[in-house]
Amino acid sequence: MTASSNTTTPNPTPPTHLGWFVGIPTAAVVWWFAYSHLTDWADWVVATLGLRRETHLGEAVHFFAYDAPKVLLLLLGIVFVMGVVQTFFAPERTRALLSGKRLGIGNFLAALLGIVTPFCSCSAVPLFIGFLSAGVPLGVTFSFLISAPMVNEVALALLFGLFGWKVAALYLVTGLSIAIATGLVIGKLKMERYLQDWVRDIHMGDAALPTGTTLTWNDRFAAGLRHVREIVGKVWPYVLIGIAVGAGIHGYVPEELMAKLLGKDAPWWALPAAVAMGVPMYTNAAGIIPVVEALITKGAALGTTLAFMMSVIALSLPEMLILRNVLKLPLIATFAGVVAMGILFVGYLFNVLLN
Repeated sequence: MTASSNTTTPNPTPPTHLGWFVGIPTAAVVWWFAYSHLTDWADWVVATLGLRRETHLGEAVHFFAYDAPKVLLLLLGIVFVMGVVQTFFAPERTRALLSGKRLGIGNFLAALLGIVTPFCSCSAVPLFIGFLSAGVPLGVTFSFLISAPMVNEVALALLFGLFGWKVAALYLVTGLSIAIATGLVIGKLKMERYLQDWVRDIHMGDAALPTGTTLTWNDRFAAGLRHVREIVGKVWPYVLIGIAVGAGIHGYVPEELMAKLLGKDAPWWALPAAVAMGVPMYTNAAGIIPVVEALITKGAALGTTLAFMMSVIALSLPEMLILRNVLKLPLIATFAGVVAMGILFVGYLFNVLLN
């Protein structure tokens, strides 16, 4: 019998208590340093490649160099934290906490949370995945996923400054209503079966710990790290593909042509066309507001233009590409269809009331 036949490969030694409490603060400092210097990093990449941001290619490269690490950093941080938090709550308890005893309470709270988190559509996906992994009901997570990019403090402040409090308030109420209503519809349709299998397994609590299990902090941190490996390991290629698509089309907004199409005297189909045109484009609320202002200045109808803005930040193609690894096509189609109908309603409402 050979020596190798008696030898077994040892399991990797988990970090010690001291290792976690030194490693996690160090990682947090590195994470924060990287996150707070994303603009400097993107500027350096553009300069190193000999490009200028004034060009379409330079702006696309800058956008990718900024947004790709931003979303990946958020994904790493949020998934780790949610993995640790999950060890304190059984999935059933978490579902009950955010689902609410009365219809819609969880959706309302999730939509409010989305307003105060300044995420674009792709940046909101990591927290969306984190909610699912913690057992939060599917419809509630969608209320957050929609409200986070569509209605945030940046958009509200800019709309208030440009168009006054009435427009800002109407935008807040309608955006919040779309997020809540969409979450309620998806929740009522019981579409959990259209989560990707690996997400559904986590969402249903297959990895839940037995009742009464006592965990040390070492166990909790290790659970967070496993969470990162399981989720980020599956999603990161789709994140890069989605951001690359967004970068490729960022900055190519034909304002003159669009101002004519979105004009106050445009035919009825101009509003659906504006929503459809907004989907391939990708930016955050702060990035699209200057475009909205330019379009309004050139005579575009306010409702049609705001519908275009909502589709850009709430139904972006890069977001759909990232979600493809999390959701199956019927659920993505339902999400996009319900949100699109809500956006069309808002556009027509604004055009009737404010033009």
